[in-house]
Amino acid sequence: MKKLILSVGILSLSVAAYAQKSEVAEAKKSWDLFQAMNSAQSLKKNLENLNKGLGHTDLAIAHEKTKNTVEPWALRASMSSAIALLDTLSDANSVAKQKIAEEAIAKAEELDKKGDQKDNIANAKINIANAVQTRGIKAYNKKDFATAFKIFTEITEKNPTDTSMFLNAGVAAKQAGNYAGAVKNFKKVVEFNTPDAKSLMLEAVNIELANLKDTAAAMASIDQALKKFPDDPDFVGTQTDIYIIRGEIEKSQESLGKLIAKDPNKAIYHFLLGETYYKQALAVQAERQKIDSKKVKEYNAVTAKMTALIDKSLPFYKKAQELDPKAVHTLEALKQIYGFKNDTKGYEETKKLLDALQKN
Repeated sequence: MKKLILSVGILSLSVAAYAQKSEVAEAKKSWDLFQAMNSAQSLKKNLENLNKGLGHTDLAIAHEKTKNTVEPWALRASMSSAIALLDTLSDANSVAKQKIAEEAIAKAEELDKKGDQKDNIANAKINIANAVQTRGIKAYNKKDFATAFKIFTEITEKNPTDTSMFLNAGVAAKQAGNYAGAVKNFKKVVEFNTPDAKSLMLEAVNIELANLKDTAAAMASIDQALKKFPDDPDFVGTQTDIYIIRGEIEKSQESLGKLIAKDPNKAIYHFLLGETYYKQALAVQAERQKIDSKKVKEYNAVTAKMTALIDKSLPFYKKAQELDPKAVHTLEALKQIYGFKNDTKGYEETKKLLDALQKN
């Protein structure tokens, strides 16, 4: 009798173990069916099949006989990550299945001592990355820029070398009015020396100036940029503008003077040096407009100061034109100065050059 009872007990254990192995087999059947038929089936049918398979893994990973084997966890990662990617109708379900997939991936990696499930685990990770990216793009297209920024940031945290996602995060942040976030992500792309590194650094500087109103941060960014792009005219030009805004004209002129000494044939440096005088003249002109017309002496004194600054700018603009005759910005500046000085000949000659350039 004791032997019979023991035999029945062994039989019960075998049936239970077989039942759990059957759950793994059923999960694999659902996954194989999905792989074979997913392109030919509707989204609804694919999700039903994957959810059915996922249900089988629920039972398999709960049982003592199979919970510490790699296959059910790998299947669970594959199916839940596929649902996360496919279900574009419900972000909540996509996120929930992503979480299940991430937990399953972690467990599968822990159990996959021989690397048998290496490819399946890798594919599950790709599914998750694509699912998150799809949600981010969807949010951006809906103009939910704050959510898009959050999602793209999540991707960069998972893959800190994905430059396209740092760029996406920066663009979404700017659209959301998160200017600090935009600057941070644009600068991160710059660190990777991508082809658009310079333009993104300029964008970061412009945001610091125009949106954050932080000239100190912008100047620090320019100093950083000039180490990567030495003597670059765009950064030097912005630096000049900041010096002028701050009233630090001498610093700007000293910096430009060194650049000219280093490369005297660089037209843009001569132009910018002219700007340091001309923009001061414009500021003085704005002051002059506030003076009561009855205060003739004061008005004349300010006018003389303005004229002196314009006169100082002229030689540098002329030199810039000599070095680069087709530079529109230089010709425009010269035309304005000749107009102010009532130099009809200079004005007409410059206008003629500009008109010829516009025709071409």
